[in-house]
Amino acid sequence: MSEQTAQEGTAPERRVVVVGAGMAGVQTAVALREQGFRGDVTIIGAEPHQPYDRPPLSKAVLLGKAEGSAFEVDFESLGVELRLGCEVYGARPAEHELDTETGPVPYDVLVVATGAEPVRLPGTEGVPGVHLLRTLDDAERLRPVLARQHDIVVVGAGWIGAEFATAAREAGCAVTVVEAAGHPLAGALPAEVAAPMAAWYAEAGVELRTHARVERVEPGEVVLADGTRLPAGAVVVGIGARPATGWLAGSGIELGAHGEVLTDDRLCTSAPDVYAVGDCASFPSARYGERLLVHHWDNALQGPRTVAANILGETPAVYDPVPYFWSEQFGRFVQYAGHHTAADRLLWRGDPAGPSWTVCWLRENRLVALLAVGRPRDLAQGRRLIEAGRQMDPQALTDPARPLKNATA
Repeated sequence: MSEQTAQEGTAPERRVVVVGAGMAGVQTAVALREQGFRGDVTIIGAEPHQPYDRPPLSKAVLLGKAEGSAFEVDFESLGVELRLGCEVYGARPAEHELDTETGPVPYDVLVVATGAEPVRLPGTEGVPGVHLLRTLDDAERLRPVLARQHDIVVVGAGWIGAEFATAAREAGCAVTVVEAAGHPLAGALPAEVAAPMAAWYAEAGVELRTHARVERVEPGEVVLADGTRLPAGAVVVGIGARPATGWLAGSGIELGAHGEVLTDDRLCTSAPDVYAVGDCASFPSARYGERLLVHHWDNALQGPRTVAANILGETPAVYDPVPYFWSEQFGRFVQYAGHHTAADRLLWRGDPAGPSWTVCWLRENRLVALLAVGRPRDLAQGRRLIEAGRQMDPQALTDPARPLKNATA
């Protein structure tokens, strides 16, 4: 008997509790209702705010062009209960219960969607003027800092560092970015691909210091390991994020080396009736032959549909997406699709010194990933080619005037 049939009969309706009120948690609730789930659905969120989208925080919200980014979801009409401003301290899968600050919460099915939390710069806890940018409260604390046009030091030249530096320059601040590695986006892209992006900083009037390690932060200054002192009315730390799963310690739910929840290809965890989705979970990809931990918006949008389908159980679904993300920085629209670590060949489409270009990664002449700067058509066509596993003609692929879809073998 299917889950839906059971619900329509005499079996009691199951209660789904979602921990995490970000994109992954909200979309899980929405997908459950869209797919016909009739049981109780509760979302528990640690923040007191109405659930909101995060990408605008480093753009419109930070610059005061928008007051917030709440999801346009009518939770009441969906029959979804929100418990906001509620910390979850632990899970007891054997008892099908959560421990929260307001007492135990029972569940029939649990969905872990607690996302990721920013990595803090050691030694900066409690130092005035040091900021992170992950939450709505973070953005609201930083907005007046930009308005006062402080000298700002950004620690980390990753995606969030570049986006914040872009906003700070737009607000008229003097910005210095310090990066321990030799090039921007060191954790995400190989040096030869990221190297051209270093010039974007200078073009925007941002000083980029690579091979620069922070020794300590003092009031009004950042001191580097080589003794350099950088004036800093504010310091923004963007050195990465890790899964927000500390509350699962002792639960028996299996975690990976990075603290992420380990799921199978249906996003089921090691505990019965427990799923995990979004930034806090890794999943095995048959497409790429390895386990993926994807900290991006699109993953938090797509995964919940798989979770909902598997909770209902009528048509079990496997999750194996082509990862996708985008970034707006220094006047450029950067998009990435796929997963390039197992590629055996890298090819360029266009001049990386120019305003628009694409990098393609191949494995056995099949497109496995691409990075597109100002070439959204390449991204859209390339994503479909990756999904289809099409063989490519490498020579045709390097011609930027030729549509990617016409560069197949």
